[in-house]
Amino acid sequence: MLVDNRVIVWDVEWANKLYRTGFYGKYVGVRKVKDFEVKRPLELSLLEACYLLEKGIIKVVDGMGRELSLEELMNIGRKTYDNFDDAYLVYKDLKKHGYVIKSGLKFGSTFAVYEHGPGIDHAPFLVHILPYKERLDPLEIIRAGRLSHSVRKKFVIATVEPRSKKVKYFMFKWFG
Repeated sequence: MLVDNRVIVWDVEWANKLYRTGFYGKYVGVRKVKDFEVKRPLELSLLEACYLLEKGIIKVVDGMGRELSLEELMNIGRKTYDNFDDAYLVYKDLKKHGYVIKSGLKFGSTFAVYEHGPGIDHAPFLVHILPYKERLDPLEIIRAGRLSHSVRKKFVIATVEPRSKKVKYFMFKWFG
């Protein structure tokens, strides 16, 4: 069910299945998941919900019980977040390559990217999405590089080519 700019999975069995199969969402009121049988609803981001809806894994309804289309959910994302379309293309590309994607907000990036999943391994990458025509501030690269180095992660900039919609990645390693 769409609640504001999040999708809530109220059925705890379905919530556990979604979390177990791809580490989707975060449990309401749970800071760190210790096991995979949590008795709480699951909160999905709009990116996760769009992806799962597009894959036919979930259906999303509004507060009145009306089923939403992928385009309707994408439009909500566009109104809620800057650069939503690029973020969604990068999200899908990373998923296609088998990665687990979580919010990178606590690291100052768009995504924290795991090879296996939180609680199993640490995220080796921090991915920041940069609009194709936006200039890159050298000071921001230094800040991001120092932060990613201090948390032992590789800093990656992702951008989407406007015409081809192809995702390009640029990785930075801190060295001294």
